[in-house]
Amino acid sequence: MKNLIARKMYLSAACAFAVLPAVLPVQAQAAVPDNYKIVSRFPLAGEEGWDYLSIDSQRGRLFVSRSDHVQVVDTKSGKVLANIADTAGVHGVAIAQDLNLGFTSNGRADALTVFELDSLRTVDVIKPTGTGPDSILYYPPLQRIYSFNNHGQSITVVDAVKRKVIETIAAGGHPEFAVSDSQGHIFFNVEDKNEIGVIDAQSSKIVKRWSVAPCDEPSGLAIDDKHHRLFSVCSNQKMVVLDSMTGKVVATVAIGDKPDAAAFDADSGLVFVSNGGGTLTVVHEDGPDQYTVKNNLPTQKSARTMALDPNSHQVYLVTGQFGPPPPATAVTPHPRAPLLPNTVNVLVAGPGTVQK
Repeated sequence: MKNLIARKMYLSAACAFAVLPAVLPVQAQAAVPDNYKIVSRFPLAGEEGWDYLSIDSQRGRLFVSRSDHVQVVDTKSGKVLANIADTAGVHGVAIAQDLNLGFTSNGRADALTVFELDSLRTVDVIKPTGTGPDSILYYPPLQRIYSFNNHGQSITVVDAVKRKVIETIAAGGHPEFAVSDSQGHIFFNVEDKNEIGVIDAQSSKIVKRWSVAPCDEPSGLAIDDKHHRLFSVCSNQKMVVLDSMTGKVVATVAIGDKPDAAAFDADSGLVFVSNGGGTLTVVHEDGPDQYTVKNNLPTQKSARTMALDPNSHQVYLVTGQFGPPPPATAVTPHPRAPLLPNTVNVLVAGPGTVQK
């Protein structure tokens, strides 16, 4: 890592917003077809639920968060290679390729588990974080981990090399998914405020807060860094596209029911949204302000989280089958339906053949 050079290149938020050139038109994308279909399924053992998915495309591994452990799945064979244990309430996994490390956000333990990417061996536990770490992000230029603590309404900043907490930032609401750009900014959805928060990575200060109206309860977030576009997906079946330099909403796209995650494929110009209602919305970026829905691919109910492999262009989702919910009580007015044993599986969505 050329950290010293990288640090010098990063500007403060105010300067960065002022000096960058205007957004250029989208150039011709690679010949990745947009006619996605389900190409394979992998069964996963266990009766635990799941949350975020992460891809180590370098090693061909998918990380599936499963309540108190993380299943590591070979992306080609579907075989479970290992389980990363003792991750109580795990939500997400951040990949630090330059450090050969992975970091898990353990929501019930208020901690992060650190493991080696090569060996999958746990090497450290970082605690305490803020309350309820949920989304997690690695920022390579500064070699920092950002833990977005939903219940604590805060962001914990961690030195990934020393594995020490540097500071905690008040989020001003419940933080959700996060992404970074090449200009020194971290962006995160604030679910209960219908906002995107912007962190200046150098100062660890929130420097902007942008409304995502007409979006309600934003969760998933993706970015087209080249064209400065953020894609925020919302519970009211909308994807809002914002200029990442100004915060201006430039487009609104219809998506599926109960969306949770989003991903952008820079090679194809495709935005993917996984919807818990049972679809994968595939959107093409025709231009920075123009978007076309190409497909609402049927997946399976509750396939709400996903990970995109940028090398194969395949999208991985996880879902299962549920029984009827138990009767409502005063303590639990909205009981969850139980996950049926041995029904969890990975869905793999891939592009079809190039159309002649």
